[in-house]
Amino acid sequence: MKNVLALVSTLCAAAPLLLVADTGLTDREQQIIAASKLPAPARVVHAGKLAATPPMGWNSYDAFGDNVVEAEVLANARYVADKMRPVGWDTVVVDYCWYDPGAHDNNRMGRVGAALVADANGRLLPATNRFPSAVNGHGFQPLADAVHALGLKFGIHVMRGIPRQTVAANLPIAGSTYTAADAANTNDQCAWCPDMFGVHGNAAGQAWYDSCVKLWASWGVDYIKVDDLSRPYHTAEVELIRHAIDQSGRAIVFSTSPGETPVVDAGHVARNANLWRVSDDFWDGWKYLDHEFTLAARWHNFAGPGHWPDADMLPVGHLSVNHRSVGNDRYTQFTRDEQLTLLSFWYLLPSPLMVGANLPDNDAWTLALLTSPEVIAVNQDALGAPAQPQPNAPTTAEVWVRPLADQSVAVGFFNRTTVPLQLQVPWESLGLTNVHRVRDLWLRQDLENGKAFTGELPPHGSRLFKVN
Repeated sequence: MKNVLALVSTLCAAAPLLLVADTGLTDREQQIIAASKLPAPARVVHAGKLAATPPMGWNSYDAFGDNVVEAEVLANARYVADKMRPVGWDTVVVDYCWYDPGAHDNNRMGRVGAALVADANGRLLPATNRFPSAVNGHGFQPLADAVHALGLKFGIHVMRGIPRQTVAANLPIAGSTYTAADAANTNDQCAWCPDMFGVHGNAAGQAWYDSCVKLWASWGVDYIKVDDLSRPYHTAEVELIRHAIDQSGRAIVFSTSPGETPVVDAGHVARNANLWRVSDDFWDGWKYLDHEFTLAARWHNFAGPGHWPDADMLPVGHLSVNHRSVGNDRYTQFTRDEQLTLLSFWYLLPSPLMVGANLPDNDAWTLALLTSPEVIAVNQDALGAPAQPQPNAPTTAEVWVRPLADQSVAVGFFNRTTVPLQLQVPWESLGLTNVHRVRDLWLRQDLENGKAFTGELPPHGSRLFKVN
């Protein structure tokens, strides 16, 4: 335990503070910040089914690209535990290339032939120059223990398949009579990452994934994001990974990436994975956010407890710290109205929630976006019913409605245009009759007029209500 506590305290190498003043806030934005600090209602904790509600956590990629280091992970884990866990955020994920000592390249293909850290059976291990607690073959167990000590869950990103260097050495597969050559499909190569070959859907391929998941489970991993799996969709490997997790003896959330996952495979992915990406990598530009409405409309029938379409990470706050491999060092390029639209839509769908910023650099506005309890409660609603678009709503705004467990509904109005929209939408036009209460979830205030929503949506803006 002493080592765990010491590891939690090792924050000295974290990124420097990015100072972003909360200047130019509108009255409504100031009210949203104030409302987020009000006492939160009791939070329902969902037990039983894995991913009964969409997972909520932090992922290292948007802030640190392919070369996050241990101290940066710990700094963000501490922030999640201190400021976000009370409203449901509980997972910390180490993303791309943690096994590469020299990772930090805008073009990953430039790392062809890089010497990756691995064990005697060719399974990848954390690079100890970046994750010093992994020395002496400890892998991610000390870091996972530190994250668990904060009351959080620990996750990792992995690439589909078997390392090419493991195949070149034809190493034995742990716990089996097979070797890497028996499992590897050398004709199956990722178009954008040179580290891996695909795996055959045979007994040797199953043995490879069994050995990897057994190792990750021994570290205490609670969540795995498997990349290069959803596009193109690798049916056999999805099934191999599902079986390996089921045999591991540990409850592990299984997330596939990247998107767009083919809708034709919706039934298969929903049976085998807990989360799957509906989009390609999502970044802080309006064109990406606008496209998510189109994608979400294709997937709303497939969401439910234990299996959630994933609209990807939340690029709010401080991104690409020190000009990492994911672009220029910047604060999110979304306007505040766009940020509200982003969070409102992800909360409403509901999508899994993985924020990608360097959290210790958050300003009060960003923290409010991530910790306003009544909007988060919509995302985490126990019923698990998806939001539905309302194409016949009498308005030029986009309207989505989601039934909730207490027999109320959440209603989101979204302006996808570049001009303000004046709205007057009777609740009856959305099929909502006998309305007694309408609550603005961001302001945590009831509206006076219970018969219709009347108001203005700014360009790319939104409003989110609970109606009962």
